[in-house]
Amino acid sequence: MGRAFVYVILGGGVAAGYAALEFVNRGLSNGQLCIISQEPVAPYERPALSKGFLLPQAPARLPSFHTCVGANEERLTPKWYKEHGIELILGTAVKSADVKRRTLLTATGETIIYKILIVGTGARALKLEEFGVTGSDAENVSYLRDIADANRLVDAMQSSPGGNAVVIGGGYIGMECAASLVINKINVTMVFPEPHCMARLLTPKIATYYEEYYKSKGVDFIKGTVLQSLDFDSNGKVTAVNLRDGRKISVDMVVVGIGIRPNTGLFEGQLTLEKGGIKVNGKLQSSNSSVYAIGDVAAFPVKLFGEIRRLEHVDAARKSARHAVAAIMDGDKTGEFDYLPFFYSRVFTLSWQFYGDNVGEVVYYGDMSSGEAFGAYWVSKGQLVGAFLEGGTKEEYEAIAKTTRLRPGIEDLGELERHGLGFAVTVSQKPPPVLPLVNVRASDLLLEKPLFAWHATAGVIFAASIAAFAYVYGRRRRRW
Repeated sequence: MGRAFVYVILGGGVAAGYAALEFVNRGLSNGQLCIISQEPVAPYERPALSKGFLLPQAPARLPSFHTCVGANEERLTPKWYKEHGIELILGTAVKSADVKRRTLLTATGETIIYKILIVGTGARALKLEEFGVTGSDAENVSYLRDIADANRLVDAMQSSPGGNAVVIGGGYIGMECAASLVINKINVTMVFPEPHCMARLLTPKIATYYEEYYKSKGVDFIKGTVLQSLDFDSNGKVTAVNLRDGRKISVDMVVVGIGIRPNTGLFEGQLTLEKGGIKVNGKLQSSNSSVYAIGDVAAFPVKLFGEIRRLEHVDAARKSARHAVAAIMDGDKTGEFDYLPFFYSRVFTLSWQFYGDNVGEVVYYGDMSSGEAFGAYWVSKGQLVGAFLEGGTKEEYEAIAKTTRLRPGIEDLGELERHGLGFAVTVSQKPPPVLPLVNVRASDLLLEKPLFAWHATAGVIFAASIAAFAYVYGRRRRRW
């Protein structure tokens, strides 16, 4: 037995929900779209699992965080999918795919035929066993990737009031789970091999700020070592963690956040893979023209930096989903996906955003000890390529995003440091004008060279100097 659809989305994560909404907004007809998901619920905003879902008071629960509330848009409940003629096949795994025949075979034995397939299979959490440590099945060992994981973590917290937790991993999941554990009045020790937290994104200086804040909340850090083994009691519960450096820590629960791996297994040998994901072009289209990939599983060209990247963040999932559907439904009017890499986090009373790339020289601004906003710029090959801001306003975050996309030329790092956040505010409000081109003949080779580039840069810096003073003065007056 089988069913046929014009469009099939494989995977029921964040990207699936945003793709479904985009399909409907672009005139999808009833019965054309099917979403197949291993999860038993309709697509939801996954960031809620490490934040609101774990709160001890008034925790977030479905249906409150179904997509697409994370972007302040419509909440897509199961009723919404039914009203729009979208078939949800939930709690169902796909065991094989044949992209040449355009078919999927589910674990229940049903064949699904499609015209266009959108792969949004996301990624799975790496398990301890993949690093030679057994114990993932213990009831007080938790991961956090889906609703089932979140429920398991909540159960572990509720059964360990005032207890001791070890968080393995110092990345996104580790840091956000540690904050939630503290809010639940659980003692937390974080263990990771890197020299500082969030090592893939944050500089040591910025990371130190967050580590010190976490320490003020009672979190202990053990860095430069890894988990070697777990001790269990007669009931199979973990009682202690043993570290490679010889330390043993008694625990009531363990949370593991050691990375993820894209779910590409169904398509290995059928589609071109790169950077661990499915390689796609600027329309999110894979090496097979009937297959698109979105979210964590997609390795797509980042135009701003001229290279293929695979980004593990909800913002990329939302925007790649929308763009893929636009390319499918209205390809002639849809350009290439022009994404500005974006990451953010909100824990305790802290809130930061990062845009662009963290390569090159780092220029810090603001006073980390003052309680005021602070941040950093990354400058590579004479251009501003990345920006980070903690404690900013909506307008300030928008300013660093716009400035990063503009990639203004930077000739004097000292000047940039002095202007600080005011530089981004100024540049975002009045970007440098397009410079005229003049032809210069050299040995019969016609070259194009920007005229008065230095003067234009100097003009922007001068304007930024004045605006930065006014901006900082105004910001302080607003705080008084």
